[in-house]
Amino acid sequence: MPDSTRPPLQRVVVLIPTYNERDTLPDAVHGVRAAVPSADVLVLDDNSPDGTGAVADALAAADPQVQVLHRAGKEGLGAAYLAGFRWALDAGYDAVVEMDADGSHRPEHLPSLLTAAEHADAVIGSRWIPGGRVVNWPLHRKALSVGGNLYVKLLLGMPVNDATAGFRVYRADALRTMGLDDVASQGYCFQTDLTWRAVRTGLTVVEVPITFVEREVGASKMSGDIMTESLRRITGWGVRHRARQLRSLVDRPERWHQL
Repeated sequence: MPDSTRPPLQRVVVLIPTYNERDTLPDAVHGVRAAVPSADVLVLDDNSPDGTGAVADALAAADPQVQVLHRAGKEGLGAAYLAGFRWALDAGYDAVVEMDADGSHRPEHLPSLLTAAEHADAVIGSRWIPGGRVVNWPLHRKALSVGGNLYVKLLLGMPVNDATAGFRVYRADALRTMGLDDVASQGYCFQTDLTWRAVRTGLTVVEVPITFVEREVGASKMSGDIMTESLRRITGWGVRHRARQLRSLVDRPERWHQL
């Protein structure tokens, strides 16, 4: 049943950030176009030294629903997505999709994510809810992701099980409501940052189960610096959030049950 409180998603663009993804990008783009033929694709290439930008240009030349945004250099996942968000909002899209180019996000999940977005402001393709799973991850990677998401959930009090997930949909109005001008997070912390902003502003965030497949080609972008940044920023947000709660409880003792 259509949601009368939210306009239909007539124009959707899938944002695919790339850095050295020339071998996997064609499959990702063709997969999106096959799964959701009405959706457009915007490749966000950070001047990949392996020639990914040229591959993206060839894909765009062959398909008018594929475009490329060439960026000056590698500035991180967050900066690439923010550039894509601005581009999409200026172009009048109703919703944007975040999706990796390395094959870890399956295009066949897109229809279910977009269907959920008919009744939500943000939709997260979740690995850690019933029906979600991860393929080809060693046990320590699973433990790191599950433990990190549990830390985020408990510290920030968010009703989200996979705040670090990178396969998601945002309505354009949600991005405007969340406020993106002061987003400074990079790497995987960027996803948590946007989830936290959506929850804090009272937006409806839902999770849809997906199968996440570890990349088979190329190298993971995960690094110690990214993990350190995520831990530092998330801990800071959590400390400030709990401090605000405590101040509120001191001022209004009847709200102790909300802690």
